[in-house]
Amino acid sequence: MDWDKLRIFHAVADAGSLTHAGDALHLSQSAVSRQIRGLETSLNTTLFHRHARGLILTEQGELLFDATSSMVKRLEAAAARIRDSEEEVFGELRVTTTTGFGLLWLAPRLSKLYAKFPDLKIDLMLEERVLDLPMREADVAIRMKEPSQADLIRKRLLNVHMRLYATPAYLEQNGTPLTVADMRHHRLICQNTASVQVSAAARIVQTLIAEDVRSLLTVNNYFGVLQAVINDLGIGVLPNYVTEDFPNLIRVLPEVDAGAVPVFLAYPEELRQSKRIAAFRDFVVEQIAESGLKFRD
Repeated sequence: MDWDKLRIFHAVADAGSLTHAGDALHLSQSAVSRQIRGLETSLNTTLFHRHARGLILTEQGELLFDATSSMVKRLEAAAARIRDSEEEVFGELRVTTTTGFGLLWLAPRLSKLYAKFPDLKIDLMLEERVLDLPMREADVAIRMKEPSQADLIRKRLLNVHMRLYATPAYLEQNGTPLTVADMRHHRLICQNTASVQVSAAARIVQTLIAEDVRSLLTVNNYFGVLQAVINDLGIGVLPNYVTEDFPNLIRVLPEVDAGAVPVFLAYPEELRQSKRIAAFRDFVVEQIAESGLKFRD
């Protein structure tokens, strides 16, 4: 099968347009169209439905696009490994983690990583969805559970605990709850139980809501929960890694703890020799050790 035609097909399928694909490939629309027709002829099938607003893949086109997408990701991985110098750390590194961990712990520390490796280009993808590392949706992930995907190198980083925190100002004005039942007299700030979150956090929230709390504020990520807490709005359910950067927060009801949530760093086996991955992994491990968080109760 003609590799050049496959490359052009992939660009057209990705862009959904002959014109946009041609612009990306620096080819005329007619040249792109000829290559697609030639590929369809060689395969004896139709790869696109044409309509006024663009192109839609046929069932056969979807199958071929899945194959070319996998090829592109593999080629990108190979190119990244080739670019990795034996002495230097540079180039793009796509990192994925949860919104809370990324915003509250990782992002504030990246200046230290850039100070060591100024030529790194980090693409930080913060979302609760688990990206497919073997399919190269990201290069490295920090996840709040052990990855289940095959062909991954994984390292357990630390344990996270979901706990209750409030500011001194809030507690001075509203009092400190001494029992879980006392939470009914306070405003609870947490993620909505329908939000994607670790099960330990959901269990704490469900237990507290069952106490018929007088007021409730739900946010769909821990950054929002933290902002509400530090602005004296109530008592918040937060991961314990935030207390390093916000030492004025006071832990409330220390008996409320759903147990340890293991945090793992993972990356594809094929990137084992990547200098960028090694630099990022070592940086994260060093920062956790400095913070005293590693497996701390």
